Amino acid sequence: MMDSGNAGGAPANNPSVKGPSVDGSAANGSPVISLRDVGKVIGGKTILSDISVDIEPGSIVGLLGKNGAGKTSLIDVMLGFSPPSSGSSRVFGENSFELPAAAKRRIGFVPQQDELLDSLTGAQQLALNAALHPAWDQALIARLIGEWEVPLDRRIQVLSGGERQKLATLLALGHEPDLLVLDEPASSLDPVARRQFLRELLDIAESPTRTVLFSTHIVSDLERVASKVWIIRDGRLAWAGDLDTLKESVVRVTLLARDAWPSQLDIDGVISRRDEGRRVQLVLTGWREERQREMAERWGAEVSVERLGLEEIFLELHS
Repeated sequence: MMDSGNAGGAPANNPSVKGPSVDGSAANGSPVISLRDVGKVIGGKTILSDISVDIEPGSIVGLLGKNGAGKTSLIDVMLGFSPPSSGSSRVFGENSFELPAAAKRRIGFVPQQDELLDSLTGAQQLALNAALHPAWDQALIARLIGEWEVPLDRRIQVLSGGERQKLATLLALGHEPDLLVLDEPASSLDPVARRQFLRELLDIAESPTRTVLFSTHIVSDLERVASKVWIIRDGRLAWAGDLDTLKESVVRVTLLARDAWPSQLDIDGVISRRDEGRRVQLVLTGWREERQREMAERWGAEVSVERLGLEEIFLELHS
């Protein structure tokens, strides 16, 4: 097992929105994380179902989902805190639940609930962690302490939630991990601090060998930094792939016909439908530009297409 300072391809199954896998078998090398048919059952309740996905080296992956969707449970399985009930999870090619020490040292983890030692000051906590890592980047930590205004002279037990979150993040960054995993990393930060934190996250992730996975329910945070996105809904991946591809794939289509529309429409990829007499509005996945002409000819209707932002897509998937 691992502490918060040093934790350690296939398409999504049953997706509502079909997309490419986050495939780690490309030229960048083997997947950093590889999940196959992962399921998790706790107390008879299914928490995760049939999740198969990879993360390639150098990716910034945002894990998006409502509270209770299964984000933290998925991270727990990936990092070996909890074994899957079915399927397999591997990190750096190793079984997640049996990670050797060498693999654990390559991981930095910031959990939702930090594991800081309340009786220590911030300075003492940092010194303790630095002593465990010969490769500790003191220059990086000193810079971030100043930029993030992290108080080091007070005991951790009296720090605010945001201050504790910043300190926990420093502990995860100091040993320059190859894999950085953050569970709701900015949830306790004010808007200014959150923007600053995310900007720093982008800088840290610039290395082609460093991989970042962070979970959030704040859509705007994910759009600022992630190149790939996983959307988890009720324990299943509704999407796993490029953020730009997701935005290109999902559109809102308005059809205006001479007569009212039938209750059943033979149209692929319908996520939602709203009827207003002769007007029907559909949110579709798998969009291609030629579909606009095809639908106009088939239904004898005026067809207009609207691109959606990530927040609108997320809301549609959960409507």
